[in-house]
Amino acid sequence: MAYCSNCGEVKSIYNRNQCGYCGRTLSNNATAKQTNTNIKSSYIPNANTKKIKTLSGKEIEYLKDVFASGAMKDAYSGLDRRLVILLYREKQNNNTRDRLEKIIKDYNPTLAPDVGKYWRELFCWPEEVLLDGDTIGVLVSRYPDSFFIKKGFGVGKPKEGKWFASAKLRKHLDPEEKGDWEKYFRINIKLARSVRRLHAMGLAHSDLSYKNILIDPKIGTSLMIDIDNLVVPGKFPPDVLGTPDFVAPEVIKTQHLPKEDSKRFLPSIKTDLHALAVLIYMYLLYRHPSLKGGKMHDPDTERDDYLAMGEKALFIEHPHDFSNKTKDRNQMKCLG
Repeated sequence: MAYCSNCGEVKSIYNRNQCGYCGRTLSNNATAKQTNTNIKSSYIPNANTKKIKTLSGKEIEYLKDVFASGAMKDAYSGLDRRLVILLYREKQNNNTRDRLEKIIKDYNPTLAPDVGKYWRELFCWPEEVLLDGDTIGVLVSRYPDSFFIKKGFGVGKPKEGKWFASAKLRKHLDPEEKGDWEKYFRINIKLARSVRRLHAMGLAHSDLSYKNILIDPKIGTSLMIDIDNLVVPGKFPPDVLGTPDFVAPEVIKTQHLPKEDSKRFLPSIKTDLHALAVLIYMYLLYRHPSLKGGKMHDPDTERDDYLAMGEKALFIEHPHDFSNKTKDRNQMKCLG
């Protein structure tokens, strides 16, 4: 546990020097155990704040300092610590606003009266669209505490899949954080259900990876995040191609073509299935089904990666072609 003298947070920090809620740099004595038990968890005293309104007219107050950044958005802590404000750094067009409104109102499974509670445990779904002049963003709930590392290496960091799906990183984790194989099997079941729910609505995530899926190996559950860029075929095209190592080979192979070209493959429901398969493989076997195996396609490293993940892609566990088998792995004969 750590204590931030700026906001009184005592639950977690993202790294040794930065508070997980307000993002302020911690002083030398700020990491001492909290002794003042009178600080109210719903209020941050003397905060340097701004305000922004939702489309419904509700005013949200938040801290000015960015505590996390993604490819397109910056994250800010709300004065109500249950909330996080995600604001796009660049000016967005009306298409972005329309997409967000549709995602929140029309495609939101967490609003279903009968099963909404179940999906709220598997999705961190946006709750409101935020507007301030040319600035647009979304309001989301803060991740549950169970999705933050609480002990040992990486304490305070969100439980991104990379910490648990890589043998090199897993060895640094505290044994209590790792979970067992059965829990990863449960994680994969819930992850597959989440993806199937999106696809059943005609939506594609377009950027499934261990960056956008948080997991809790202690109890065996998952949480899909970054849902504000969902692809709606024929209406809202993808904004990103995906995360390296999870992008389908056909997307990489045709990325040089114009988007309007009928031969160009863009992120879709089908490419989501590729990324899902990679995630499942990683969580069960603690390694990537690397298409960049032992086979070299070009002496130039960048060109070799491009071919290995695109035009010349070959599954490392291919049942008949062993040319891409890595030297340090035995060929997988049966997963059952």
